[in-house]
Amino acid sequence: MTNSESPEKVARLIDANLNRLKEGIRVIEDINRYLYDDASLTSQLKSLRHRLQTLYSQERLYFRDIENDVQKKSIESELKRSSIGDLVIANFSRAQESARVLEESFKLIDPILSETAKEVRYGLYGIEKEFFLKHAAKEV
Repeated sequence: MTNSESPEKVARLIDANLNRLKEGIRVIEDINRYLYDDASLTSQLKSLRHRLQTLYSQERLYFRDIENDVQKKSIESELKRSSIGDLVIANFSRAQESARVLEESFKLIDPILSETAKEVRYGLYGIEKEFFLKHAAKEV
């Protein structure tokens, strides 16, 4: 295993993507809760977010390195959103991409956790479709 593949680096990768995934789901969850009053989608998203608890390990916090993150500054496109729909699209994408990174990363240490990440990713695909079919007629 090379330095870039060290258990510490993999732990950092997992920690960052778990945070990003949970944050993305929370944004979508709160939009459904507070803007659309959609109990069903809110509940589905909350359930997915809580499912992520099985992927957490406090030990990974030791490898969190915010100070040296080479991409912690936002790029211009991340600073502009023109509608709630833009927020939803950006956060579904963020969450799905993070779930995929987790799915692949966990294959290195625990295939069962990899499957959980995969199930969350597919859950997000389904909820995304349901959201846009349900709210496409509204100003998304």
